[in-house]
Amino acid sequence: MLALLAIIAVMFIINLVLGSVEIPVKDVWNILIGKESESEVWQNIIIKSRLPQALTALVGGAGLAVSGLQMQTVFRNPLAGPSVLGISSGASLGVAFVVLLSGSIGGVALSRLGYIGDAAMSIAAIIGALAIMSLIVYVSQKVRGNVTLLVIGVMIGYLATAIIGVLKFFSAEEDIKAYVVWGLGSFSRVSGNQMVLFVGIMLILLPLSMLLVKTMNLLLLGDGYARNLGLNIKKARTQVITCSGVLVAIVTAYCGPIMFIGLAVPHLCRSIFRTSDHRILMPACMLTGAALALFCNIVARMPGFEGALPVNSVTALIGAPIIAVVLFRKRKDDVHE
Repeated sequence: MLALLAIIAVMFIINLVLGSVEIPVKDVWNILIGKESESEVWQNIIIKSRLPQALTALVGGAGLAVSGLQMQTVFRNPLAGPSVLGISSGASLGVAFVVLLSGSIGGVALSRLGYIGDAAMSIAAIIGALAIMSLIVYVSQKVRGNVTLLVIGVMIGYLATAIIGVLKFFSAEEDIKAYVVWGLGSFSRVSGNQMVLFVGIMLILLPLSMLLVKTMNLLLLGDGYARNLGLNIKKARTQVITCSGVLVAIVTAYCGPIMFIGLAVPHLCRSIFRTSDHRILMPACMLTGAALALFCNIVARMPGFEGALPVNSVTALIGAPIIAVVLFRKRKDDVHE
């Protein structure tokens, strides 16, 4: 845990120092503590761009990692991730209505209206994600098996994707491009008051998710044992899915659909800490998710790239080999045992 905290501190500093304009660490520190900087341009770069990006990546990565761990636990499925129940697809559908439908009906897409457009996209993503999550929570009360709920979630995701496809067909090229760019994911969209609100919400949600540690440990034992120990399975499943869904909804609304962190980090933490105890895994996932998101953000805007690479491309390039190595090592250990 201490090593992870040290890695996060180093990654955070590198996020502030590196970029298309390299700023010395001493000047970064002076800017952060409020001293006068040699260059006003450097001050604007740090305060208005790099610091919001780093903080967004920090809490966004932690939120996605916790959400992934919760999904894998409640469904007892190693391939479950934050997008498994169609919640990310719901957020994407909300944004599609704002970007694509408004452009087709009104002639001007809301996404082109600057700050108002950004606010509209965030609100639409939250509404879309929470609407799908509410539907999933309602369905979870009606069906018993986790597999049935999982299949229903996947089908909802396919339905949302189909509706988005129809909206794309009737939309202008500029609107489609704006939607595709949003779908690539980025930690750089959040700034100013939006960043303060996003970080504030996540700093409330992440500690609250720790309250489900005991419930998740009981769910690991299986429904039969958990019920004998006094756990209300339906209520517990609803609580975990709701917590996971809200985390995904907020992160997707502000950053777009960030893939792979929620799937990869829980596997990585189980391999590093060699435990299934959520008292250890939950804080470990928060720290590892934050560190991985910060690292991906550094790679996405490394010097030499014009602009910034899509975060989803970077997370997949880094996350896929990590998962492969972890799974191969686990298989090798199982064979030796």
